[in-house]
Amino acid sequence: MTHPLYTGSVPVFQQILTAQAAILARAAAHAEAHKIEPDAFLQSRLFPDMWPLIKQVRISCDFAKGTSARLAGQPVPSFEITGQGFADLQSYIAQTLAFIGGLDPALFEGSEARPLKFMAGPNELEFPQGTAYLHRFALPNFFFHATTAYGLLRHGGVEVGKHDYLGSF
Repeated sequence: MTHPLYTGSVPVFQQILTAQAAILARAAAHAEAHKIEPDAFLQSRLFPDMWPLIKQVRISCDFAKGTSARLAGQPVPSFEITGQGFADLQSYIAQTLAFIGGLDPALFEGSEARPLKFMAGPNELEFPQGTAYLHRFALPNFFFHATTAYGLLRHGGVEVGKHDYLGSF
């Protein structure tokens, strides 16, 4: 039997990140077809004090890999992103999908009760158990950034809808 925190995390991250990669590919094609500078999308923000699209995508990947690693009791990998283009984001998503897809579901055994403590920027976060971490912190943050990335592209005129955001399941 596959552990519930595995099934409630890794396949969810895989579904949304795979859909995000497809949406980014459509955005790149849209930019090329309409002769729009890619940075018009990549640096777009909902409001000046919010992070741009490129950061929203990277953070959604970071939540997917960090959450999966922590629940599996593994070190959180660090992926290098060298550029600021659509291809660089696709590479970051691919690295994230490869990492989380390579985690053995058995590693998640016991994670529901395991306390978690880690640094998030300058802040130390502590959760009494993996279940609270996944359901009350990690998934909401993951979906926030993935949805914001989708909204930025939709607002920019990329023809995508809810089915594109959800991808295949």
